[in-house]
Amino acid sequence: MLTEKPVNTLTSDLLKRSPCTKNGQGALLRSGELQRRGASQRSCFLGVETWAELVWDSWELGREFTKTLQLKNVHGKLQKLRFRPPVSQVFSTLLPHTIAMSPGTTSSLPITFRPLEQCEYSDSIEFQSSMGTFQVSLRATIPCHTLVVPESVLLPPCAVLDSSHTSFLLHNASKLQTHFLWEVNAPFQLSPESGVLEPGGECHVTVLFRPQGALVYQEEANCVFGEQGESHCSVLLRGLATYPHLQLGGVEQEHGSSVLQFGSVPTGHILQRHFHILNPSSVSASFRLAYVGRVALQGPVFGCEVREGRVAPGDRVRVPVCFSPQTPDCSSVEYLALTCHGGLSNALLKLHGNSTGPEVSLSAPVLDFGYVMLGGEAWRTVEIANAATAEAHFQFDMDATGHSVFTIDPPCGTLPSNGRLTLRVHFRPQHPISHHRRAPCLLLHRAPLFLDMIGTCHSEQLKPAILKPKHLHLYHLHFARGLTCYPPDILSTMLAEGKLQLDQEGALTLPKAAVECPPVADTTLPEMSPMEEYFQEGVAVGMAIGARVGSHVTVDPPELLFQDESRSLPLSVTNHTKGRLCLFWTSAPDSPFSISPTSCDLPPLKSTAFRVTYAPLQLNTFHGAQLECFALYKVLRDHWLAEERMLCPPWCVTVRVSGHSFQPGREHFTPCFSLQHPLVVFPALAQVCYRTVLLQNVGDLPLTFSLDPEGSPFVSVHPASGLVRPGAHQILTLRGVPQEDHPPTLPVSLQLNASPKHTQALTVVSVVETPRVALEGDGSLFFKPTALGSSSLRSHMLKNTSRLPLHFHWQIHRPEDQVLSVQPEKGVLQPNDAQVLKWSFSPLAEMLYTLRPSLTFWPVEATGNRKSRLCIQVVGLASTGSIQVKQALIDLGQVLAGSCQSCDLPLINNGPCPLSFSLEVKQCIVGLGQGEDCDRDAVALQLDSHRGMVPARSKMVVRSTVRLTRRAQYCWTISYQILSSTATGDGRSELAGAQHLCQVKAEGVFPVLQVTDVRGSGGVEGLSKLQLWGLFSLDILNAYLRRDPTPPQLTCKVATQRSLQGSPSFSPVLLDFNFSAAPLGSEPSSVLLMLENPGSIPVEWCFLFPEDQQVELECWAESMEFSPSELQQMKVQDHRLFSASPSSGTLQPGQQRAVQLTHSHEFAGTDLLPILLKLSHGREILLNFMGVTVERDQPYVHFPSTSHTFTPVAIGGFSPPKQVCELYNGGAVPLRYHVDTAPLERLTEDNFGHSVLQCLTPRGEIQPGHTARLEWTFSPLETKTYSVDVGVHVLEGDSALVRFEGRGWDSRAAGEILLAEFQGCSISVPSTQRVALPGQLVFLSEEWVSLGDIPVCSRSTRLLFLTNVSCTERVFYTWNLPQLHDQQVQVVPGSGQLAPGQSALCTLTLQASGSPRFYLLDLPCQVTAESAVTWYEQELQQWERERERQRDEFTLTEEGTAPPRHAPLENSIQEGAQSAQKAGGAIRKYKTLPPIRSNSSALVGVTCARSSRAERHAQKEVAQVWRRPEPPRPTLLHLGVTACSHSALEFQNCFPSHLNTHYLHRTPQLKPKSPCITHCGGGSLFSHGSEREIINHAVSSIIRSLLDDPQFHQSLVDSSADPVPYFTQIRSQPQHSSPAGMPCLESELHHEALHESEQEQHLRVQDTIRRLPEFSDLVEDVLLNTLQNLMTEAFLGELLLTARPRTIALPPSSSRKSPRCSSRRPSRGTTEVERSTDPMSPQGTSLENQQESDVIR
Repeated sequence: MLTEKPVNTLTSDLLKRSPCTKNGQGALLRSGELQRRGASQRSCFLGVETWAELVWDSWELGREFTKTLQLKNVHGKLQKLRFRPPVSQVFSTLLPHTIAMSPGTTSSLPITFRPLEQCEYSDSIEFQSSMGTFQVSLRATIPCHTLVVPESVLLPPCAVLDSSHTSFLLHNASKLQTHFLWEVNAPFQLSPESGVLEPGGECHVTVLFRPQGALVYQEEANCVFGEQGESHCSVLLRGLATYPHLQLGGVEQEHGSSVLQFGSVPTGHILQRHFHILNPSSVSASFRLAYVGRVALQGPVFGCEVREGRVAPGDRVRVPVCFSPQTPDCSSVEYLALTCHGGLSNALLKLHGNSTGPEVSLSAPVLDFGYVMLGGEAWRTVEIANAATAEAHFQFDMDATGHSVFTIDPPCGTLPSNGRLTLRVHFRPQHPISHHRRAPCLLLHRAPLFLDMIGTCHSEQLKPAILKPKHLHLYHLHFARGLTCYPPDILSTMLAEGKLQLDQEGALTLPKAAVECPPVADTTLPEMSPMEEYFQEGVAVGMAIGARVGSHVTVDPPELLFQDESRSLPLSVTNHTKGRLCLFWTSAPDSPFSISPTSCDLPPLKSTAFRVTYAPLQLNTFHGAQLECFALYKVLRDHWLAEERMLCPPWCVTVRVSGHSFQPGREHFTPCFSLQHPLVVFPALAQVCYRTVLLQNVGDLPLTFSLDPEGSPFVSVHPASGLVRPGAHQILTLRGVPQEDHPPTLPVSLQLNASPKHTQALTVVSVVETPRVALEGDGSLFFKPTALGSSSLRSHMLKNTSRLPLHFHWQIHRPEDQVLSVQPEKGVLQPNDAQVLKWSFSPLAEMLYTLRPSLTFWPVEATGNRKSRLCIQVVGLASTGSIQVKQALIDLGQVLAGSCQSCDLPLINNGPCPLSFSLEVKQCIVGLGQGEDCDRDAVALQLDSHRGMVPARSKMVVRSTVRLTRRAQYCWTISYQILSSTATGDGRSELAGAQHLCQVKAEGVFPVLQVTDVRGSGGVEGLSKLQLWGLFSLDILNAYLRRDPTPPQLTCKVATQRSLQGSPSFSPVLLDFNFSAAPLGSEPSSVLLMLENPGSIPVEWCFLFPEDQQVELECWAESMEFSPSELQQMKVQDHRLFSASPSSGTLQPGQQRAVQLTHSHEFAGTDLLPILLKLSHGREILLNFMGVTVERDQPYVHFPSTSHTFTPVAIGGFSPPKQVCELYNGGAVPLRYHVDTAPLERLTEDNFGHSVLQCLTPRGEIQPGHTARLEWTFSPLETKTYSVDVGVHVLEGDSALVRFEGRGWDSRAAGEILLAEFQGCSISVPSTQRVALPGQLVFLSEEWVSLGDIPVCSRSTRLLFLTNVSCTERVFYTWNLPQLHDQQVQVVPGSGQLAPGQSALCTLTLQASGSPRFYLLDLPCQVTAESAVTWYEQELQQWERERERQRDEFTLTEEGTAPPRHAPLENSIQEGAQSAQKAGGAIRKYKTLPPIRSNSSALVGVTCARSSRAERHAQKEVAQVWRRPEPPRPTLLHLGVTACSHSALEFQNCFPSHLNTHYLHRTPQLKPKSPCITHCGGGSLFSHGSEREIINHAVSSIIRSLLDDPQFHQSLVDSSADPVPYFTQIRSQPQHSSPAGMPCLESELHHEALHESEQEQHLRVQDTIRRLPEFSDLVEDVLLNTLQNLMTEAFLGELLLTARPRTIALPPSSSRKSPRCSSRRPSRGTTEVERSTDPMSPQGTSLENQQESDVIR
């Protein structure tokens, strides 16, 4: 299947040549010549260059053919060749011998071929050298017919029904004359099809491709050649044919059709426009242009010279079109059809142009010459102007040879576009009378203009009244009233008698009260058009139409022709008035024409005769003139005989005369003329029509013309004859009345120069046509189904097929006009023009409409003609409809706020009619925070189009875009309304209320990031997770990251550039990232933060350092001095003291990423650096990185803050809880501190001696990298906030002033006791480790244990697991537990080892003290790798051996020999250094001043002094010392424990439901005898070495003796068979109860046994045992052991705790009864006793009983 741009699959070489032999198979070589060429190519064999083959192709039987084999040594050494001659007899050579060839030499070997038969021969010669053998082939071939043709021929792509061609070369590769014949199928043709090729000859074969369809063609062209056609070959012909397609370019589009507009063109001009024919296809296309639907009997006005052609692929052809209108003020329309040969579609081009004619006017309609004396002359000027763009040809129809008293100069001419011309008019009267001449100014294609010229001539005897312009006005009024036929004297008498009256203008008029009919008929004459007025001047009397209406004087005939030998012709003048007239002819002295008599009187209603004589003075020439005669009432010759107001201007009649003086037999002049235009087309109306034709004399001789009136009875021409002077022109006016019975064309013969040889034919079209229109289709118009209230539009074509411009008007009767309408309703159709009508169908009810509107049309130029009518049938169906969607609920899911997301809303219309609709969106926001108002929010869902139309039974996709601004749930309800197009305004109105369409939901989300874990290493390894969590304000950071970003932050996707200021104020959030403190030169403080994306969208984050935010400043801005804080910040940046790795990244939803923040301790002091944490489209938080570097010999306590807030405490309590404040030693040396209690004492005095705030541990010592916990008690008296500034002093260090604050609150005012949580629990520290340190091997299952609220004296236990994640490394672990005097924390086991992949269960037990307090414990676990310990032990052994060797070894050296050098040990070097230090101290009593350093050193604050020579020597030796190996530094795992203990009464009141969940350890504990025994460090009882050795020796001796005693072994075996005791002797802990307790109990039991039965006694004993604290402890231990076993199995995967319980089917109870069942009955009673509660028993027994019952069950 072909596409618009087909891919030619036949892409190969155009000609792939291959030879064709007898068997028809192609070889690798082209011909025998090619074979010889291949054989002649020399090859190298073993250093010998020769031919690989010798071929004899031209040979004959009986002859010998010899060829020489050339051998050349190309090797660097001497070659000796031996050869074996050919085996066959036909090939022979020299006898075998050795050929010796030096390097570069050549040897020849002749080979002779003697053929015996006509067949092919082959043999070889074998050469042998020291390096090997090679052969040269010998072959003789038989000559055969061989043609070389290409394998395939690819023809250029071609259009369907078109042709393309190419050629290929046919080569005769043989030495035989070869005949060939081609055979090929259509659509391919080969030329020549047959022929003869001489040996070695070639022939070009032309391939013609003529496809009939758009296909890919492949045909084999077979060629048969040879003597009898025994050989053949073939060529694959391939061609591609596609459909051509042409487009029109450079045209306008009007109603979907192409239009070439010419605009307005002046008549007689030619305007050329161009359009293009584009070929977008890939093949050449031929085209043809033809006119379509040309109106008959109408001259062509459009001309197109290009009628056919070819367009190359992707090219264009420019086609010019000319527009030359002939008739002004008309619109011309024609159609050009573009036909593409082989194409599937044609294009139609509409040619449209308007014509404009001249607009000529005279500056004055009347020229008044006044009076002139006889024999005098006067002249006036008048301006003629053309206001149009068309040229104007004008001609005044007056005599210019002296036969007129008025002459105009020039009498004719041409006015250019917007041109003007001043005419000079002369007045030369010949008679003393008044003169008036109404001269017509003929215009081409326009009605004539008239110029009235008046003048009066006086003589000495006669002085007639002076004629003025007002007399012409009165004459026109009198003429219209029919009074000009009466002489002035009669009119004066009638006025005197009252038969006439004067009007306001002084003109005569009939009286209104006249009863009798006056003698003058009061009938107004019809007004004539200028063309009619001019034309009737030349109509002869006696014609069918008679004398013209209102003529006073006529002449007959109006034209005289003097031809042949006639020299005198008569004429007559008739008086049609009722007065006596005087006639005066104007004569010319030099004119060949004369009339006699020249003057006479003419009675009323009479005629008189005159004779015109033609007396030429020159032979063989043409003459012509217009004789002029003035007729006036005789009473007007003297002004005394008539009143002025009765003055009537004279009438002027003319006679056209023409003649020639050629002698008989003399040839007349050949006319040189131009006639515009020979084709005269009258409007196709049955009314008087006029047309003008321009006859121009373009020669140097005069030109005469004459028409035979009898030859064209249906057409009249005026003037019918005349003379045109050289360079002048004559405008001929044609008059006709078209009739239906007239032939299509009427010939009018125009004879020129009075010779039949020179005749010009005018073709006149004067046929009446009936107005005709054509409607598209068969007179029916069908509308598609339409929804009620909406409208359907339909285009319909109306075309005028006649030559008449037509008015048309559509009529739609009521009430159909409310349903059907058409635009335009009326208008004008030019000939051959088409109008696109827009029909609108707007149904009002659901039904099938059948309407019949009517079309009325009539000609534009005819007003009274009958109108034509045409009816059409309109059918339309109305129905109702609705819009649906596929999904009623569209959930967009989560959308990033600030961004946009698009979705498609498919609107489905299942009805039969299209629906116009409007959509409305309502928004609802759910999940806003408190105080947020969304009423003013703009609708976040925007539709691309709220209005539209859905076609019938289809769908329309509306694209919606969501732009969310909040983090909330959005819900949009979309409803629709069906619209009607019958409304005003925007053209749409709602038909019904809004209807629900669908709902769209989306959730606005922001990029969210949170810190889920923090780990410290290096300088902050000693800090717990809780401390790091607080130092880095991670709770506040997470809270800020969860907040919604501000609008500016929401739009920022990438990091923005900031200013150079130290602490920019662009971010509303500022948090401290405190790296604590570390000694100078120590490991960098590294903190690992685990960043997690808890949201559902990816988040891009980055840490922007100041250099990432800086903006390059101008030179003028960089000249300012830097502040100390800026210098400090620049130092931090230059030395990269703070770093973040990685500094940026992207987290997918749920993904985690560890970020390492590092602070390097290279310079002493406090380092600050603002760093911006930026989330893409999210929050911006400014982080203030801060860290302290301490001198190594300086004590330093790090205070994260200068204030500490205690947990609020209720007033009125008797035992306030103990609270803790931590102090961290960030230096490298131990320090001692003490708290200034003076402010606390003052606070006590202010509160009436009550200790509101008391420090329980005001003094202490802190080891480097450790934390001391200050214990405080806060006991408020009032509900207010207490604050006191307390100084914390450090020995030999800096002191700090810390503000302690605490708030007291009243539990009664709160309504119920609300216990505030302690400090540690308020921080949401993650309990599990999520980020691993580099090289970390052991992990805790839980790093943070919160025991919550517990009662005093309770014991809380938690199970933990230590896991070794290494696959190869064994580790050791040890718990360092703080032992306090009033609390006990225990982790069992306290130490151990973990194999690779092994886990250990650790039990954490917290024994609460007897007083309330807040527990905030950090339990470090030291983890050491076994490999590190092994390496340490090996290194230590080597060092010990070296020390013993150096201690026991001495060396004797002779004089002059150097002692051997040994690596000094650490002890000897330390002694030498101490001695050198002492010596240096004695010498240098005073220290020198420090040297001058750079500013950076000043910033650092480090001063250096130059050391002495002894010190430098000691330092050098210290650098070379073999130091004692240090034990491996263990890795610390911090276990945080938090709890809050309450008194028993307070806990029972506040947490009554939790009382039974805690175990109260009521066994009394021994208090230490002396507080000095308990140490903070947890040391042993005996610290001296001698005592420890004695104890170890004694204990080891006892244990060794017991292990060797067999009696002791037997006692252990016998004890296993003893019954299990229930008393305190089995307890692992020593019994501290009173020794008299048990005898009392035994006596009591013995006493009760005497009075009760054995069973009751047994039950009581059991109940008593259960109430003992020892039994509760036992049950607790058993339950703990059980849980430990279960958790261990679950942790190792041996037990699945979440598995569903399985039901085990047991046998019936009867079968399970045993003889001991009776003994179990008392257990029920026991259970009842267990359920009873002793009101006197202490708290906590219920839990113990429940635990015991669970164990028993």
